[in-house]
Amino acid sequence: MELHHIRAFLAVAEELHFGRAAERLNISQPPLTRAIQLFEHELGAMLFDRSTRRVALTPTGQALLEPAGDVVAACRRVEWVAQAAGKGTIGRVRVAYAGASTHVLVGKLAKQLRAEFPGIQLELHSSNFALPALDKVIDGSMEIGLGRWDFVPAGIASTTVAAEELVIAVPEEHPLAHHGTIAMAQLAGEPFVCLPPYAGSVLTDRLHRLSHRAGFVVEPTQIAPESWTLLSLVAAGIGVALTLSTIAENVVQPGVVFVPLSDDVEPVTLKMAWRENTASPGTASVLAAARLLVSGRRRQHDSSGHAARREAGERTADAFQG
Repeated sequence: MELHHIRAFLAVAEELHFGRAAERLNISQPPLTRAIQLFEHELGAMLFDRSTRRVALTPTGQALLEPAGDVVAACRRVEWVAQAAGKGTIGRVRVAYAGASTHVLVGKLAKQLRAEFPGIQLELHSSNFALPALDKVIDGSMEIGLGRWDFVPAGIASTTVAAEELVIAVPEEHPLAHHGTIAMAQLAGEPFVCLPPYAGSVLTDRLHRLSHRAGFVVEPTQIAPESWTLLSLVAAGIGVALTLSTIAENVVQPGVVFVPLSDDVEPVTLKMAWRENTASPGTASVLAAARLLVSGRRRQHDSSGHAARREAGERTADAFQG
């Protein structure tokens, strides 16, 4: 069944005049007549009663009007979807992310994307740690990864979406809970609750660097599978923990106090990563929404009047631009 036969049928059915229908389709009348004859032959039924005075739909032609219109409408939608997907205004983008603090950013990104590109759907995949998210981008099972990595391999593009401070989570009854800051040296001999020491763990790396510089080695009292459990263990008095300022801002855990770390250490950055040479138009739309989100957060920081927040905002990267 040819689509142009269906279009020809609908034109004649609406005009009930072969000449006007041919003019509407921008063809001459003989090709239109042949198209209707071929369509009738294919269906094995007459669609029009023709005479020198009038053209009228047969009962079969009348019954065919609605399904024929549905077919043409569906084809138009296919064309529109293909064009929109090519422009990055419609489609699906898979995003892998990790960490308790990242969930909040993912929600804000989804809201920004819905406002700017409502035709793009996010397919979200969460894990406890960042390395699997990057692995999924590398193997192509995800378009975008969100996580904290000190290194990304060749072929993977990345940009920083937030810079994060290191803080110490302590039980609220701990003697250091009410200090303005804590130096790592003050934690020598303290029991530590730690996340699993998997390869590429940024927090594990920073903890080893800081404790080594402070002259001691951290021997974990308890390993927590993820940050929610880690904070629960701290609240129970099992130990202290090194974590991120965004955890303190986004995870509510009664019984835990977060104190900034005073040691000078390489900052932790939350990055967005994607495959450099295979990014789809939909991926580009998500990156554009993320750029708008980051720039909006920077403006909020700059207008807050708080020096610490403004300084953090200034460290937020401009790598989306350009």
